[in-house]
Amino acid sequence: MKTKVVLITGGSSGIGKSIGEYLKLKGYRVYGTTRKLENHANFEAFQLLKMDVTNVQSIQEACELIIEKEGRIDVLINNAGIGITGPIEETPNEEVRKVFDTNFNGPIYLFKAILPQMRAQGGGLIINITSIAGFMGLPYRGFYSATKGALELVTEALRIEAKDFGIHITSIAPGDFKTNIAAGRYHAPVNETSAYYKPYAKTLELINEGVNDGEDPVLMAKMVFKIINTKNPKVRYVVGSYMQKLSVFLKRWLPSNVYEKLLINHYKL
Repeated sequence: MKTKVVLITGGSSGIGKSIGEYLKLKGYRVYGTTRKLENHANFEAFQLLKMDVTNVQSIQEACELIIEKEGRIDVLINNAGIGITGPIEETPNEEVRKVFDTNFNGPIYLFKAILPQMRAQGGGLIINITSIAGFMGLPYRGFYSATKGALELVTEALRIEAKDFGIHITSIAPGDFKTNIAAGRYHAPVNETSAYYKPYAKTLELINEGVNDGEDPVLMAKMVFKIINTKNPKVRYVVGSYMQKLSVFLKRWLPSNVYEKLLINHYKL
C-alpha cells in the first residue's frame, strides 16, 4: 500500500504543525502551507509550501506542485484559520470579510481544487478543522462562531454529495488549545467610551485565559490519525475538555433560552 500524501493548510504553527509532525512520525508524506514562506526558512518538521487560502491561484499552484511530485493527494486537512473578537456592532466590516474569506471561503476554494483530483484517483479524505464555538453564538466571538458553524454545515452537505466517489469528509471541532492563535487574532479595540466596554473587556480576559489553559495540540494530531485509519469516519468529532464537550451536548438538548442563560452565567454578563 502506498504511503498516503497529506496536505495541511496553516501548517507552520499551532494545531497544524502538531498534526504534521505527528503524521510524519507515523510515516505519512506531509505537506503544510503558510502564507509567508520566507518567515520559515529554518522550518524542518515537514515540507512547507507557500499558499494563501484566500487566493485561488495560490491554492492551485500549491496543489499542482504536490500532484506533480507525488501523483496524488490522499488527505486534505483544512486547518488554516484566524480568530476575531469584538462586539458585532463595532467590528469593522473589512475584518468581518477577512475572517469569512479565510475561515469559510478558504476551505471552499480548497474543496474545488482537490475534489477533481480525489475523484480521479478513486477516493480521498477531507478533514475540516472547525471549532466548538461553531455550535453556539458566543458573545464577542459571534463572527468566529459564524464562520465555523457555516463550515460545519457545508461539511454535512459535501459528505452526501461526495459519497459516491469514495471521498470521505468529516470535521473536527476543537475546544481551547495551547497555540499562538491569540497573537494573530483580530481584537476590536477595548474602548472605554464604548457601550460594550465592561462586558467585552471581561469576556476578552476569559477568552485569553482559555487559550493559555488549553489542551495539548497533540490530542488533535492523534484524532486526525485515528480518522485517517477509520474506514467510515463520523460526520464530526469533538476534541476538548470535559466541560467544552459537555457544552455541545447541552446545546443539543436544552431549551434555547436555558442554554443562553448558561452562557450568560459562564461569561458573567
